[in-house]
Amino acid sequence: MLDSLIQLDTSLFFTINEGHNTFFDGFMYYFSDKIIWIPMYLSILYVMWKSFVWKHILFCVIAVALLILVADQVAHLLKEIFGRLRPSNLENPISEFVHIVNEKRGGRYGFPSNHASNTWALAFYIFLLFRKHWLSLTLMTWALITCYSRSYLGVHYPGDWLFGTMVGITTACVIYTLQIAICNYPRGEVRQAYAPIIIFTMTVAGIVAYSTFRALVS
Repeated sequence: MLDSLIQLDTSLFFTINEGHNTFFDGFMYYFSDKIIWIPMYLSILYVMWKSFVWKHILFCVIAVALLILVADQVAHLLKEIFGRLRPSNLENPISEFVHIVNEKRGGRYGFPSNHASNTWALAFYIFLLFRKHWLSLTLMTWALITCYSRSYLGVHYPGDWLFGTMVGITTACVIYTLQIAICNYPRGEVRQAYAPIIIFTMTVAGIVAYSTFRALVS
């Protein structure tokens, strides 16, 4: 049973990883970058500032910090426990067949994916916190494409980010439940919820434009 799942995971990985071109090499590489999403993170903080009193904002900021810390560290711990080599790792027999972008192979182990655990932790926490359909859909789309990009870039099997997603969602549920138990804020109107959607759209447009330019000049 386990061997069949591993074979299926490897097959799905190559299906994603082999479908590459110059444009998507750039798009997936930059989409997967964490720093490029700082404006979107700030826009989420802006929504909190417009929607809550300072006490609740403080609790939300602390909750997000704990959320990312816990999701990230749990993923790191599980990597060491399971010890599953990344497909891109040179010790992995399949590594010679893996398409790598910009020579980025990642660390040694890949199960579960930290990118998946962190992005889904934040996306699901925001879903629970704001309950805004389009904002939740935007952040979940962001998390899903980030996960897909990790296999496209050759550094994670789909199973890595599937399990990382479970870690992230579970962490979000636990942290949000603890936050509500400690600080049960009255649910009011969420203001300026469109801000992260606009920033996300602008960021993606920028990534598309830059990736297109690089594809044309390469």
